[in-house]
Amino acid sequence: MVLAKMKETAEIYLGTTVRDAVVTVPVYFNNAQREATIDAGVIAGLNVLRIINEPTAAAIAYGLDKMPVTNGERTVLVFDLGGGTLDVSLLNIDPGADIEMALFNVKAIAGDTHLGGADFDNEMVKYSIREFLRKHWKVDIRSNQKALRRLRNACERAKRMLSSTAQTTIEVDSLHDGIDFSTTITRSRFEELNKDLFSKCMEAVERCFQDAKMDKSRVHDVVLVGGSTRMPKLQAMLREFFNGKELCRTINPDEAVAYGAAIKAASLRGKAGGDKMRSLLLLDMTPLSLGVETRGGVMSVLIPRNTTIPSRKVDEYTTTCDNQTSVLIQVYEDESGSTKDNKLLGKFELWGIPPAPRGEPKIKVTFDIDVNGVLNVSAQDKTTGRSNNITITSNKGRLSKQEIELMAEDCSPQEVRIYKGIAAESINQGRPTS
Repeated sequence: MVLAKMKETAEIYLGTTVRDAVVTVPVYFNNAQREATIDAGVIAGLNVLRIINEPTAAAIAYGLDKMPVTNGERTVLVFDLGGGTLDVSLLNIDPGADIEMALFNVKAIAGDTHLGGADFDNEMVKYSIREFLRKHWKVDIRSNQKALRRLRNACERAKRMLSSTAQTTIEVDSLHDGIDFSTTITRSRFEELNKDLFSKCMEAVERCFQDAKMDKSRVHDVVLVGGSTRMPKLQAMLREFFNGKELCRTINPDEAVAYGAAIKAASLRGKAGGDKMRSLLLLDMTPLSLGVETRGGVMSVLIPRNTTIPSRKVDEYTTTCDNQTSVLIQVYEDESGSTKDNKLLGKFELWGIPPAPRGEPKIKVTFDIDVNGVLNVSAQDKTTGRSNNITITSNKGRLSKQEIELMAEDCSPQEVRIYKGIAAESINQGRPTS
């Protein structure tokens, strides 16, 4: 529905049909979430050319703006805090000999798919409820979803005001049972309420440097993206972390990601910039670790997260039972040491292993991931040379073509409008929507 609305808006503005799209997603979206995004695009009537990470798109927007005046390689940290997700990326931007040879190399990524502006709103809502109950202890407002929604809207407005003023008022007329609610909140109180969330943001930055094995002194620019980065406390913590370095706010934090995605789309199409766009080279990374299951359900990682793609890794395994003539290769993604907590991407079996005591056969497993994120996994018995393999593309596990076509047909423009109306009504009444 969101993509269909954006498609409609673009077509009205341009006066022509829009068919292709580059879609940005949070850094820590896993394979299934990216697949679902592609399917949503198809159902909305779009051909999704590429899925790219939001901080990478913002870095493209920043880098293209800086390349004409930049000499040599620059290391940039993109801090992207939006309404629902936190993404941190460390990139090298190399304009090369001229503007037409731009290279964007992602060194490390970190983030949290459940940390954003909405979480700061939640803390203010909890504070406001405590204040309401302190004054009206006989009235339980927590069961009134409509009142909570109105209170949340007021808290969100107050949060935005505190980015530019020292204090503001959270005020809602006739909040519950005809009772008006009004309380004053200072910026210092807001920062105290959310100190744990601010700490989580900085932990993601530290983790990004640890993964990159890089010292923070090597960073040339710190780029802020996302509306939530306007909070003064967050900016102060980032400045302190980088020893007083001034933060870069030359690009619009609300538009940078979309602008970078548009540049990438132009590069893929070879339009709107000619040769300069075609020579834009983006080296991205794997957001999650890839590996196979070993004895006891243990995850053996072959390609760790934050590995630059394309990449090729080889490891050697053996049998766990005497006279074993086959092995099951199961491919997983995620960060848990146990495969039961990770996502299964695919599996295949290698037959024809000569009977031998356990531990003697040597099975060579190869992970090969290309620039498009297509993962080829192969296994070979070194004694007989027998092999088998599986190819895991970004399309694996998606809806079938028939299912997508059926959903697109079922979701006619009239029905979309009806669904939008239901969603809007549910939001206004504070009900959860699916």
